[in-house]
Amino acid sequence: MQSRELTLAHHPQGRVRPSDFRLDVVTVPEELGPGDILVRNSWSSIDPSVRMRLGPTGPAGYLPPFRIGETLTGLAVGEVLRSRAPGFAPGDTVLHINGFREFAVLRQDGDTLAGAGGVTRLDIGEHPPQAYLGALGSAGLTAYVGLHCIGELAGGDVVWISSAAGAVGSLAAQIAKLRGHYVVGSTGSTEKVRFLLEELNLDAAFDYHTPDLTRALDSAAPDGIDLYFDNVGGTHLGAALHRLRPGGRVAMAGAVASYDAETAAAGPDNLFQIVSKSLTVKGFRAGAYDHLLGDMRAEVGAYLRDGRLVAEETVFDGLESAPDAIVAMLRGRTVGKTLCRLR
Repeated sequence: MQSRELTLAHHPQGRVRPSDFRLDVVTVPEELGPGDILVRNSWSSIDPSVRMRLGPTGPAGYLPPFRIGETLTGLAVGEVLRSRAPGFAPGDTVLHINGFREFAVLRQDGDTLAGAGGVTRLDIGEHPPQAYLGALGSAGLTAYVGLHCIGELAGGDVVWISSAAGAVGSLAAQIAKLRGHYVVGSTGSTEKVRFLLEELNLDAAFDYHTPDLTRALDSAAPDGIDLYFDNVGGTHLGAALHRLRPGGRVAMAGAVASYDAETAAAGPDNLFQIVSKSLTVKGFRAGAYDHLLGDMRAEVGAYLRDGRLVAEETVFDGLESAPDAIVAMLRGRTVGKTLCRLR
C-alpha cells in the first residue's frame, strides 16, 4: 500500500514557505505486529505549535525539532482499516498523533505530543470527527484549562483574549461569554473584528495592528481587565500588564508573535507591574490536563448541541494543501480551527 506523507525539505530561513516542505510517497507495511493499528487518516490538525519544530533547534523543554526528510507529526483522526490491538476494530474512528500522512500504522501504546494524542477510539454519534481536533480536542481543552484552572475565572471578571478568531481564542472567548463575562477580543483584520462582534457576540473587539495597542485596550475595557488569556505574547502581554487590575491573572497558552517572525518579537518593558499589582502569570500545556477532557467535552459538547457555540473551521483539501494551510494559519489568514481534509 502506498501513502503520501509531508516531510520537512529544509529548515525555514525566516518565515515558513510552502517550499520548505516536500510530499513523499512511502510504502505502508502490509503485515501488522501485535498491538499495531492501520489507519486511513481523514483529517489532519494544523496548529501553530508545529512552527516551533521546523527550525534546526527548538525551545528548551519542548518537543524536539523535525529532522530534514522527517515526516511531520500532528494530531489527526482517521478510520481503522486493520487492527491487532485489543479494543480497536475496523471501522472505528480514532484520534492519534500521526497526522500529515494518508495512512499510518499506530501502536496502541505509542508516543504522544507532550501528553496529548494517545491513540483513542472516538464516539462520533453526536459530533463530526474533526470536532475532536478542535472544539472537543486540544483546542477546546486549552481554552477550558486556561480559563478555569490557570486563569481561575471568577464572577464579574473582565476578560481579554488575544488571537480571539483563532482555534483556541475563539473557543475561550465564547466560553467566557457564555459564563456571563464581559469579553474583549483582539485579532488581525477588520473582517475578523466583525466576526468577533457579529458571530461570536463579544462585547468589544479591535485589530491589533492599531498604532497603539494599549490605547485600543483602554477603549475596549476602560475599567481594566481581570484576566488576560495570552495566545500571542510580545507587546500584547505588555498591554495586558498595563490594563490588569490589582490581583489580575495571565494564562499563557502560546506566544504566536514569536513563532514565525523574521526577527525576535519585542517583549514587555513593564514587567514590574507584576510586582506592583500582585499579578499572577502562569503558562501551561493542555496535554498536562488530559484528565479534564471529559469535563471539557461535557460543557463544550452541550454548547455545540444547543447551537450556543460557533466552531468555525478553515478547511484545506488534500495533503498537498497542507503546506499552504500551515503558512496561511501562521500568517493569520484563517479563522477558527485550521484543518486539512485528506481525500
